[in-house]
Amino acid sequence: MKNRFWRIETRPEGNDFASALALVEEALPDLSEGEIRIRNEMLSMDAGTRLWLTAREDGYQPPLPVGAPMTGLVVGEVIQSRAKGFAVGDLVRAFGVWGAVSQVDAEMSGAIKLDPSVKDRRAWFGPLGMNGWTALWGIEETGAAKKGERVLVSAAAGATGILAVQIASLLGCEVWGIAGGSEKCRFLTDEIGIAGAIDYKANDVRAQLDKAGGFDVYFDNVGGPLLDHVLTRMNHYGRIAVCGLLADYSSGTRTSPREFDQVLMRRLRVEGFFSPDFMDQGERLTTRLRAWLDAGELQMPYDVTRGLENTLAAYEKLFTGGNIGKVIVELE
Repeated sequence: MKNRFWRIETRPEGNDFASALALVEEALPDLSEGEIRIRNEMLSMDAGTRLWLTAREDGYQPPLPVGAPMTGLVVGEVIQSRAKGFAVGDLVRAFGVWGAVSQVDAEMSGAIKLDPSVKDRRAWFGPLGMNGWTALWGIEETGAAKKGERVLVSAAAGATGILAVQIASLLGCEVWGIAGGSEKCRFLTDEIGIAGAIDYKANDVRAQLDKAGGFDVYFDNVGGPLLDHVLTRMNHYGRIAVCGLLADYSSGTRTSPREFDQVLMRRLRVEGFFSPDFMDQGERLTTRLRAWLDAGELQMPYDVTRGLENTLAAYEKLFTGGNIGKVIVELE
């Protein structure tokens, strides 16, 4: 059986993914014990995977080697199995490849069977997926947000950010978001209903932040210079939950806060968190998220691109601000 997939040819410069990845076709090896074959239905586009394309050895996981398939979350149907607990026809989510088929070790890929009664399967990438888990964990556990506190979320119109602002609201917080452009800011205030939105592309971000007052929790997806603006506007004993460093991924820079002394002056707690750290809590997190989703209290706009050959165009949106909500590639 042959497979079409995106292979890493070289390390990309900036957002030039077309020069770094190639769509190729190769025969799949025989299925080994413990492996499953998944016919991919959807590919999840996630900004954090950009770090896997660099040569950095000090990231939260080793970089993907040049010559390897590009890896990401997939949802699809098992078409062949030599893994206990997985049968042909099962709907699953796993870390697979950007391709028509993912052949993976079921355990090492984190493969889990999905409830087919969920009407919109895209939710397994959004509210019921890693974005939902990350948003809930970052707001409630790492950020320790409490009712009545003021919460700020950066990249608030992205997949994780949109869920984080809604979860903070459900917990009784006053929520503000940072996003790029008036359209995204209007979406956050008018459609999602948060207290206010800061447009980082407009003039004087610091003045916009001042209108909100001090923040008790900052859910940071971006890092970079924006972090300095927020550090000087945190309330004493505030918490900063570091989820992502979007400003660094394509630029090759390292976030180096000039206002780091505010961690001491304001007695702040800064903590990074990463989804594999709470994978064992996935079932519990999904149960809570599904209750909100079924009650109509969580919404997620989906930015859908169709066709494996268009994957790189979809991926680039994550780094150019071309999306609202969850970016997904649906395979034909």
